Amino acid sequence: MLIVKNVSKNFGSFQALDKVSFEMDQGDIVGLLGKNGAGKTTLMRILTSFIAASSGSVSIEGDDIIKHSLKIRQKIGYLPEKPPLYGDMTVQYYLKFAAEIKGVPKNKRLSQLAKVLEECDLEQVKQKTIATLSKGYKQRVGIAQAIIHEPKLLILDEPTSGLDPMQIQQVLALIKNQRDQRTVLLSTHTLTEIEQVAQRVIMIKSGRIVLDDSLDRLLKNADVSTSQPLTLEQVFINHHQAQAPAEKALQVSDE
Repeated sequence: MLIVKNVSKNFGSFQALDKVSFEMDQGDIVGLLGKNGAGKTTLMRILTSFIAASSGSVSIEGDDIIKHSLKIRQKIGYLPEKPPLYGDMTVQYYLKFAAEIKGVPKNKRLSQLAKVLEECDLEQVKQKTIATLSKGYKQRVGIAQAIIHEPKLLILDEPTSGLDPMQIQQVLALIKNQRDQRTVLLSTHTLTEIEQVAQRVIMIKSGRIVLDDSLDRLLKNADVSTSQPLTLEQVFINHHQAQAPAEKALQVSDE
């Protein structure tokens, strides 16, 4: 469904991504992990055609992201860390506007609007202006605009940032429910959230993929010191600690 091959991105002399390659199948929910500055947001911006890769290729359902960028964008729903909302619009008017600019056929806009209002549990606030909503509702409106055109691929960058525990669970349930309809790539710093919704984990460090495995397989491995199953947080920490000596040795040899 999504094929990423040897994608690199340079900003002047800084290399943000270095030959990143992975594939995702229809219905996958994949957690994208990495420290700040690892390259996660750069990768998401490339996948959404917001910026171009320096080299490599991306295709969705066989369409190349460079050759067929407009067609690709119709297949993608994107929620950046700060949702693209207009505070002076009502929820209903904003989603109608989103449906129009995303190319939803005129005869399907009302049905799509009704669908996302129900799916994102927004019916009770549809007449309210977005500026008056809680952050949890704003995130749901952001997800609603990302799926109103029925995208094949949904990309979410920190969708639960700043939410309270109840709001987080509501948004995670909404994301999990997308599995039967579309493929989801999810970035978050909260590893327990990945454990709740993802089937697979991709970890990026310094612009490179250092881990790509199923969540079940990762968590079945036992902690040597306690013989207890690992948490994703322990996997993340252990992997970064294990990488550190090798990186240090490489730096010494380069000098």
